[in-house]
Amino acid sequence: MEEFLTAHFWFAVGQIIMIDILLGGDNAVVIALACRQLPPHLRLKGILWGTAGAIILRVVLIAFALTLLQVPFLKLVGAGLLVWIGVKLLAPQDEDGHAAIQSSDKLWAAVKTVIVADLVMSIDNVIAIAGAANGAGGQHQMPLVVFGLLVSIPIIIWGSQLVLKLMDRFPSIITVGGMLLGWIAGTMAHSDPAVSGFLPQSTAWHYGLGIVGATVVWLLGSLLKKKNDKTPA
Repeated sequence: MEEFLTAHFWFAVGQIIMIDILLGGDNAVVIALACRQLPPHLRLKGILWGTAGAIILRVVLIAFALTLLQVPFLKLVGAGLLVWIGVKLLAPQDEDGHAAIQSSDKLWAAVKTVIVADLVMSIDNVIAIAGAANGAGGQHQMPLVVFGLLVSIPIIIWGSQLVLKLMDRFPSIITVGGMLLGWIAGTMAHSDPAVSGFLPQSTAWHYGLGIVGATVVWLLGSLLKKKNDKTPA
Protein backbone atom coordinates (compact mmCIF):
# COMPACT_ATOMS: atom_id res chain seq x y z
CA MET A 1 0.00 0.00 0.00
CA GLU A 2 2.89 2.35 0.75
CA GLU A 3 4.05 2.13 -2.87
CA PHE A 4 0.81 3.79 -3.98
CA LEU A 5 1.74 6.84 -1.91
CA THR A 6 5.20 7.40 -3.40
CA ALA A 7 6.11 10.20 -5.80
CA HIS A 8 7.55 7.53 -8.15
CA PHE A 9 4.13 5.90 -8.50
CA TRP A 10 2.28 9.15 -9.18
CA PHE A 11 4.94 10.25 -11.66
CA ALA A 12 4.28 7.02 -13.59
CA VAL A 13 0.51 7.67 -13.41
CA GLY A 14 1.09 11.14 -14.83
CA GLN A 15 3.18 9.65 -17.65
CA ILE A 16 0.43 7.18 -18.56
CA ILE A 17 -2.27 9.87 -18.55
CA MET A 18 -0.19 12.18 -20.75
CA ILE A 19 0.66 9.33 -23.15
CA ASP A 20 -3.00 8.38 -23.46
CA ILE A 21 -4.04 11.97 -24.13
CA LEU A 22 -1.32 12.62 -26.71
CA LEU A 23 -1.52 9.28 -28.51
CA GLY A 24 -5.23 8.64 -27.95
CA GLY A 25 -6.62 11.89 -29.33
CA ASP A 26 -8.07 10.02 -32.30
CA ASN A 27 -10.19 7.81 -30.06
CA ALA A 28 -12.97 10.37 -29.74
CA VAL A 29 -12.97 10.83 -33.52
CA VAL A 30 -13.17 7.06 -34.05
CA ILE A 31 -16.07 6.76 -31.61
CA ALA A 32 -17.96 9.63 -33.25
CA LEU A 33 -17.48 8.23 -36.75
CA ALA A 34 -18.45 4.69 -35.77
CA CYS A 35 -21.59 5.79 -33.90
CA ARG A 36 -22.76 8.65 -36.12
CA GLN A 37 -25.49 6.61 -37.84
CA LEU A 38 -26.93 5.13 -34.65
CA PRO A 39 -30.35 6.38 -33.58
CA PRO A 40 -29.98 9.18 -31.01
CA HIS A 41 -31.23 6.99 -28.14
CA LEU A 42 -28.51 4.38 -28.87
CA ARG A 43 -25.53 6.69 -29.35
CA LEU A 44 -24.63 6.95 -25.67
CA LYS A 45 -24.81 3.16 -25.33
CA GLY A 46 -22.60 2.76 -28.40
CA ILE A 47 -20.03 5.18 -27.00
CA LEU A 48 -19.99 3.59 -23.53
CA TRP A 49 -19.92 -0.06 -24.68
CA GLY A 50 -17.38 0.64 -27.43
CA THR A 51 -15.11 2.52 -25.05
CA ALA A 52 -15.42 -0.16 -22.34
CA GLY A 53 -14.55 -2.94 -24.82
CA ALA A 54 -11.61 -0.99 -26.20
CA ILE A 55 -10.21 -0.26 -22.72
CA ILE A 56 -10.54 -3.91 -21.58
CA LEU A 57 -8.77 -5.06 -24.74
CA ARG A 58 -6.04 -2.49 -24.21
CA VAL A 59 -5.45 -3.63 -20.60
CA VAL A 60 -5.06 -7.22 -21.84
CA LEU A 61 -2.58 -6.13 -24.51
CA ILE A 62 -0.58 -4.08 -22.00
CA ALA A 63 -0.45 -7.02 -19.59
CA PHE A 64 0.90 -9.15 -22.44
CA ALA A 65 3.42 -6.43 -23.35
CA LEU A 66 4.63 -6.14 -19.73
CA THR A 67 5.32 -9.87 -19.73
CA LEU A 68 7.20 -9.70 -23.03
CA LEU A 69 9.36 -6.83 -21.78
CA GLN A 70 11.05 -9.27 -19.39
CA VAL A 71 12.60 -11.09 -22.40
CA PRO A 72 16.14 -9.92 -23.29
CA PHE A 73 16.44 -7.44 -26.19
CA LEU A 74 12.67 -6.78 -26.38
CA LYS A 75 12.99 -3.63 -24.28
CA LEU A 76 15.59 -2.42 -26.75
CA VAL A 77 13.15 -3.07 -29.60
CA GLY A 78 10.39 -1.31 -27.64
CA ALA A 79 12.71 1.63 -26.95
CA GLY A 80 13.41 1.94 -30.67
CA LEU A 81 9.69 1.91 -31.44
CA LEU A 82 9.04 4.57 -28.79
CA VAL A 83 11.70 6.83 -30.31
CA TRP A 84 10.02 6.41 -33.72
CA ILE A 85 6.57 7.12 -32.21
CA GLY A 86 7.94 10.23 -30.49
CA VAL A 87 9.52 11.51 -33.70
CA LYS A 88 6.29 10.84 -35.59
CA LEU A 89 4.40 12.81 -32.93
CA LEU A 90 6.67 15.83 -33.46
CA ALA A 91 6.63 15.59 -37.27
CA PRO A 92 3.29 14.03 -38.28
CA GLN A 93 2.55 13.05 -41.86
CA ASP A 94 -0.67 14.01 -43.60
CA GLU A 95 -2.76 10.86 -43.47
CA ASP A 96 -6.47 10.26 -43.76
CA GLY A 97 -6.47 7.47 -41.22
CA HIS A 98 -10.21 7.71 -40.55
CA ALA A 99 -11.36 7.18 -44.12
CA ALA A 100 -11.81 3.44 -43.69
CA ILE A 101 -13.90 3.65 -40.51
CA GLN A 102 -17.41 2.47 -41.32
CA SER A 103 -20.42 3.69 -39.36
CA SER A 104 -23.46 1.54 -38.69
CA ASP A 105 -27.04 2.00 -37.57
CA LYS A 106 -26.79 -1.22 -35.50
CA LEU A 107 -25.57 -0.87 -31.91
CA TRP A 108 -23.29 -3.92 -31.70
CA ALA A 109 -21.89 -3.37 -35.20
CA ALA A 110 -20.88 0.15 -34.13
CA VAL A 111 -19.40 -1.18 -30.87
CA LYS A 112 -17.37 -3.76 -32.82
CA THR A 113 -16.11 -1.04 -35.15
CA VAL A 114 -14.95 1.07 -32.19
CA ILE A 115 -13.11 -1.87 -30.60
CA VAL A 116 -11.43 -3.05 -33.83
CA ALA A 117 -10.41 0.48 -34.84
CA ASP A 118 -9.05 1.16 -31.35
CA LEU A 119 -7.07 -2.10 -31.49
CA VAL A 120 -5.43 -1.10 -34.77
CA MET A 121 -4.70 2.44 -33.60
CA SER A 122 -3.55 1.60 -30.07
CA ILE A 123 -0.29 -0.25 -30.70
CA ASP A 124 1.70 2.90 -29.95
CA ASN A 125 -0.31 3.50 -26.75
CA VAL A 126 0.27 -0.07 -25.58
CA ILE A 127 4.04 0.08 -26.10
CA ALA A 128 4.38 3.50 -24.46
CA ILE A 129 2.16 2.70 -21.45
CA ALA A 130 3.87 -0.65 -20.90
CA GLY A 131 7.21 1.15 -20.93
CA ALA A 132 6.03 3.77 -18.42
CA ALA A 133 4.56 1.13 -16.09
CA ASN A 134 7.65 -1.05 -16.40
CA GLY A 135 9.83 1.91 -15.49
CA ALA A 136 7.82 2.37 -12.30
CA GLY A 137 8.96 -1.04 -11.10
CA GLY A 138 7.46 -2.74 -8.08
CA GLN A 139 4.67 -5.30 -7.97
CA HIS A 140 1.83 -2.93 -8.86
CA GLN A 141 2.37 -2.41 -12.58
CA MET A 142 -1.07 -3.61 -13.70
CA PRO A 143 -2.98 -1.64 -11.02
CA LEU A 144 -0.92 1.35 -12.18
CA VAL A 145 -1.93 0.74 -15.80
CA VAL A 146 -5.61 0.27 -14.95
CA PHE A 147 -5.68 3.36 -12.73
CA GLY A 148 -3.96 5.50 -15.36
CA LEU A 149 -6.32 4.33 -18.10
CA LEU A 150 -9.41 4.86 -15.94
CA VAL A 151 -8.35 8.42 -15.21
CA SER A 152 -7.67 8.95 -18.92
CA ILE A 153 -11.06 7.71 -20.17
CA PRO A 154 -13.17 10.80 -19.35
CA ILE A 155 -10.37 13.05 -20.56
CA ILE A 156 -10.21 11.23 -23.91
CA ILE A 157 -13.97 10.98 -24.45
CA TRP A 158 -15.10 14.37 -23.25
CA GLY A 159 -11.95 16.45 -23.24
CA SER A 160 -10.09 15.41 -26.37
CA GLN A 161 -11.31 18.36 -28.40
CA LEU A 162 -10.15 20.77 -25.68
CA VAL A 163 -6.78 19.02 -25.53
CA LEU A 164 -6.42 19.22 -29.32
CA LYS A 165 -7.20 22.95 -29.24
CA LEU A 166 -4.60 23.45 -26.51
CA MET A 167 -2.06 21.56 -28.60
CA ASP A 168 -2.82 23.82 -31.56
CA ARG A 169 -2.39 26.91 -29.40
CA PHE A 170 0.62 25.65 -27.44
CA PRO A 171 2.72 23.39 -29.72
CA SER A 172 5.22 22.97 -26.89
CA ILE A 173 2.80 20.47 -25.32
CA ILE A 174 3.38 18.13 -28.26
CA THR A 175 7.14 18.65 -28.03
CA VAL A 176 7.13 17.77 -24.34
CA GLY A 177 5.00 14.70 -25.07
CA GLY A 178 7.37 13.48 -27.78
CA MET A 179 10.37 14.00 -25.52
CA LEU A 180 8.54 12.11 -22.74
CA LEU A 181 8.35 9.09 -25.06
CA GLY A 182 12.08 9.43 -25.73
CA TRP A 183 12.71 9.59 -21.97
CA ILE A 184 10.73 6.39 -21.43
CA ALA A 185 12.62 4.76 -24.33
CA GLY A 186 15.99 5.59 -22.78
CA THR A 187 15.10 4.40 -19.29
CA MET A 188 13.47 1.24 -20.68
CA ALA A 189 16.56 0.38 -22.75
CA HIS A 190 18.72 0.80 -19.64
CA SER A 191 16.74 -1.87 -17.78
CA ASP A 192 16.83 -4.46 -20.60
CA PRO A 193 18.25 -7.76 -19.25
CA ALA A 194 20.54 -7.96 -22.31
CA VAL A 195 22.43 -4.75 -21.39
CA SER A 196 22.17 -4.86 -17.60
CA GLY A 197 25.49 -6.71 -17.44
CA PHE A 198 27.29 -4.11 -19.54
CA LEU A 199 25.90 -0.81 -18.23
CA PRO A 200 26.08 0.35 -14.60
CA GLN A 201 22.62 0.01 -13.04
CA SER A 202 22.85 3.33 -11.25
CA THR A 203 20.33 6.14 -10.99
CA ALA A 204 22.68 8.47 -12.86
CA TRP A 205 22.86 6.12 -15.86
CA HIS A 206 19.11 5.49 -15.72
CA TYR A 207 18.20 9.17 -15.87
CA GLY A 208 21.12 9.95 -18.17
CA LEU A 209 19.84 7.55 -20.83
CA GLY A 210 16.37 9.02 -20.35
CA ILE A 211 17.77 12.48 -21.16
CA VAL A 212 19.60 11.04 -24.18
CA GLY A 213 16.37 9.44 -25.45
CA ALA A 214 14.41 12.67 -25.01
CA THR A 215 17.13 14.65 -26.80
CA VAL A 216 17.29 12.20 -29.72
CA VAL A 217 13.52 12.42 -30.25
CA TRP A 218 13.62 16.22 -30.10
CA LEU A 219 16.52 16.46 -32.58
CA LEU A 220 15.16 13.91 -35.07
CA GLY A 221 11.61 15.28 -34.78
CA SER A 222 12.79 18.86 -35.35
CA LEU A 223 14.91 17.91 -38.37
CA LEU A 224 12.12 15.84 -39.92
CA LYS A 225 9.57 18.60 -39.30
CA LYS A 226 11.81 21.13 -41.04
CA LYS A 227 12.22 18.72 -43.95
CA ASN A 228 8.44 18.20 -44.19
CA ASP A 229 7.82 21.96 -44.05
CA LYS A 230 10.22 22.51 -46.96
CA THR A 231 8.68 19.72 -49.06
CA PRO A 232 6.10 21.18 -51.50
CA ALA A 233 2.54 19.86 -51.03
